[in-house]
Amino acid sequence: MHSVWAVATNTIKQALRVKIAAVFIILLMVLLTVMGTTMTGDGTLKGRLQTFVSYGLSLTSLLLCLLTIIISIFSLTSDIDQRQIYTVLTKPIRRYQILLGKLLGVLLLDVALLVLFSALIYNITIYLPQYIKANEMQRIEANNEFFTARVDLPPAEVDATQEVLDTYKKLQTSGQLEEMFPGMSGKEIIAQLTNQKKLQMRAAEVGRDLLWEFHNVRPADPNGRLFIKFKYDVSGVGSSDLTVYGRWFIGAWQFIRYGIASETPVYDRVHSHSIRTFHEIDAPAQVVPKDGHLAVGFLNVPANNTVVIFSEDPKVLYKADTFTANFVRAVLLILLRLIFLACLGISAATFLSFPVAILLSLMIFFIASFSSFFMESFDFLGENLSSIYRYTVRPIILLMPQFDKFNPTKFLVSGQYFSWFLLAKVTFLLICIKAILLFSLGLLIFSFREIAKIII
Repeated sequence: MHSVWAVATNTIKQALRVKIAAVFIILLMVLLTVMGTTMTGDGTLKGRLQTFVSYGLSLTSLLLCLLTIIISIFSLTSDIDQRQIYTVLTKPIRRYQILLGKLLGVLLLDVALLVLFSALIYNITIYLPQYIKANEMQRIEANNEFFTARVDLPPAEVDATQEVLDTYKKLQTSGQLEEMFPGMSGKEIIAQLTNQKKLQMRAAEVGRDLLWEFHNVRPADPNGRLFIKFKYDVSGVGSSDLTVYGRWFIGAWQFIRYGIASETPVYDRVHSHSIRTFHEIDAPAQVVPKDGHLAVGFLNVPANNTVVIFSEDPKVLYKADTFTANFVRAVLLILLRLIFLACLGISAATFLSFPVAILLSLMIFFIASFSSFFMESFDFLGENLSSIYRYTVRPIILLMPQFDKFNPTKFLVSGQYFSWFLLAKVTFLLICIKAILLFSLGLLIFSFREIAKIII
C-alpha cells in the first residue's frame, strides 16, 4: 500500500506541473464566477438558476473529463517515453501497483477539483436569489420548480390495441385501406391508427371530460404540495395567445371514477392558461389517498367553445427529496464518469503512444456523450444499411458508456428526482463492469509489456 500511495502522490505532483491542468483550473474558476453573475436565462429567477446550473455543471464536467483523459494518459506515457519507469521498476514494486497508484492519484485530483468547483456552483446557486434581489413570487416559483427534487410520474397507459385492430379490420373489409393510406404497409398503417387513437383520447370537446389514472403517488411530505404539469392546444386556431379555461379535478381514483366515498379531499377548481406552453397546477398533497391511487380530471367548459387537445398526457410531480441531496447525487454521477475515463486513459496508455491514446480516448468519450443520437440516427437509414449497422456498429456503441442517457444537468435543471437506486445502477454498469474490465485489460497488457530490451 505504501508503494501505491507513493506513486499516487508523485502522479498528483506530476499533474500539477502540467500547464494545461493549471489553465483548466483557472479557466473554470473565472468562468463559473462570471456566469453566475451575468447569465439571465429567460429573465426570471428560475430561468437564471436553470441556465447557470446547466452551463456551469456541464462546463465543469466537460473540462474535468478532458483533464482526466490527458493526465491519466500523460502520467504513464511520459514515464515510459522519458524512461523514468526504469528507475521505478528497479525498486520493490510490482507493475500492477504502478497502475493502481496512477489511477489513485488521478482520482484524488479529480475528487479535489470536483468538490471545489461543485461547491462553488452550489453556493452561487443558493445565494443567487439574494444577489439579484428576486421578488417573493419568483422565489416561490424557484422553490417549487427548481430548489426541489420532484418525482415525474406519467399516467397509466391505456391500451388501445384492440380498438386499433378493430378499426384496421373494418377499413380492410370495406376496401378503404388503400384509399386512406396509399403505399403504406400494414405495420405503418397500424402505427398511424394508433397515433390517431391516442390523439383522440387526449382531445376534449366542449362539455366533455378527460380522466387520467396514476399509481403509487407517494409525496415525501403529506402536508406539502402536488403539481400537475401539462400543455394543451386548441383546434383551428393559429395564434398562441388564446386563453383556455378548464375545470380540474384531483383526488382518489375510486371517488372520481366510481363515486366511492374517500377520506381524502378533492381538488376542484377552474383555471385559465395560455395554449402551447407548459403550465403547472398547484394542489395540496392531502388529495392523495393512502394507496397512492390518484385521479386527475379535466373538463372542457362551455366558455371555450372549441376542442381542447393535450399535446401529451399530464404528469404528476411531487417532492421526494431536497435540492441539496439531488445536487450531491448529480456530482457523484459526474465522478463516475471521471472514474471510467481515468481507467480508460490508463489502459490506453499501457500499449499506445500519447497522441494515439488521446485520440482513442477522445473518440470513446465523444461517442459516449452522444450515444443516443447515434443510436437513433441509424434508424433512418435504408433497410440494407440498418441491417449492417445492427450487427456491427450498434453492439460496439452498446458496449460503451451512455453519458447522455444519465445527464446530471437534466435532473437538476428540471428539479427532477434522481434516486440513489438509479445512481447505484449507473455505478454497477459503469464502474463495476465497464471500468473494471477496462482497467483489468490494462493491467494484463502492462504486465506482459516489454518496457526495455536487454542488449548484450
